Amino acid sequence: MKAIGFKKSLPINEKESFIAFETDTPTPKGRDVLIKVHAISVNPVDTKIRQSAAKDKTLDEPKIIGWDAAGIVEAVGDEVEFFATGDPVFCAGDLTRSGSNAEYYLIDERIVGHKPKNLSFTEAAAMPLTALTAWETLFERMRILKEKDAGKSLLVIGGAGGVGSIAIQMAKRIAGLEVIATSSRDETAQWCKDHGADHIVDHHNLVENVKKAGFEEVDFIVDFHDLNQYWDACVELIKPQGHITSITGSPEPLHLNKLKNKSVTFSWELMFTRAMFNTEDMINQHRILNTVAELLDNGELRSTLNNTLQGMTVDNFKAVHAQLESGKSIGKTVIEF
Repeated sequence: MKAIGFKKSLPINEKESFIAFETDTPTPKGRDVLIKVHAISVNPVDTKIRQSAAKDKTLDEPKIIGWDAAGIVEAVGDEVEFFATGDPVFCAGDLTRSGSNAEYYLIDERIVGHKPKNLSFTEAAAMPLTALTAWETLFERMRILKEKDAGKSLLVIGGAGGVGSIAIQMAKRIAGLEVIATSSRDETAQWCKDHGADHIVDHHNLVENVKKAGFEEVDFIVDFHDLNQYWDACVELIKPQGHITSITGSPEPLHLNKLKNKSVTFSWELMFTRAMFNTEDMINQHRILNTVAELLDNGELRSTLNNTLQGMTVDNFKAVHAQLESGKSIGKTVIEF
C-alpha cells in the first residue's frame, strides 16, 4: 500500500519532513478491522509527534502518523463483533499503532464507529478525534448533565480550533450551557458564533474581557489552547466548586494549590488514554462515536470541516501541517484520498 511518513523529525518546510513510500498492507486479527481509507483529517497532535518522534535520529522504517479517518471496512479479524466487510466507518485511532496516513488503516473495532449516514467521507473524517475529546471532556471528565447544569456558564479557550468547534456545539445543544468562546480575529469570532457560542471574548486580557461580557466567574472552563498561558486567568475566573479541564498539557508543574480555597476540580483529558492502556471501558469510544454519528445525522451537531485537499501527496500533508503550526487554522482540514 502507499503511505506518507517520515524517518526524521524535521521542520515542515524541509524536503524530507514527509516522504511517500510503499509498505505491506496489514492483515487484521482478533478484534482489528482493516479500513480502506477514503479521507483523513490532521490534528495538532500530528504536528507534535512529527516534530518529536524521530528527533536527533533517523528511523529504519518511515513512521506513519495520523489518526482521524473515514473509509470502508476491507477485512475483519476473527473476533470482530460490530462490523462486517463493506461497512462505512470513522475512527480516531491509537497513538501506540501505525497511523491513518496510508491507503489502509488497521484499528481495534472498540474505538471505531459507524460513519454518519448523511455525511460524506470527507465531512465524517473531520470529526472523530475532536468529537471524542470534546465528549469525554464535557460529559465524562466534568460530568456535565443537562438536567442539573443547563444554564450554567462554560468558558472555551480556543473556540475556533477543531476541538473547540465541536465542544461549543455539544455544550450548547446537548448540555444547554451558556457558552463563552475565546477568539481574537473577526473570522474566528464568526466561526464560533456560527457553531453556537453565546459570547465571544478576546483571549488577550482574558479576565477583563470575560467580566466585560457579564461574567464575574464561570462554572466550567475548558482549555484547548495553552494551559500555562491562561492558568492564572482560569484560577481567577472559575467559580468556587467549579471544574477546569485541559487537553494541552504543561511543560512545567501547575500550581494546583491555587485552586484549594475554591475547592475547584481539575482534570486532564487525553482521547488516546483508553486505547493506550487498553482500559476496561475502551468500548465506550465505539459507543460515543455511534452517538455522535446519530447527532450529526439528525442535525443536532454538524461537521466542523472547513477546508479540503485532494490526494494523498507529500505536498498536501506539508501544507496542512504548516497551517496547523501557524496557529491560525479554523475548524478542520481534511485530505481526500
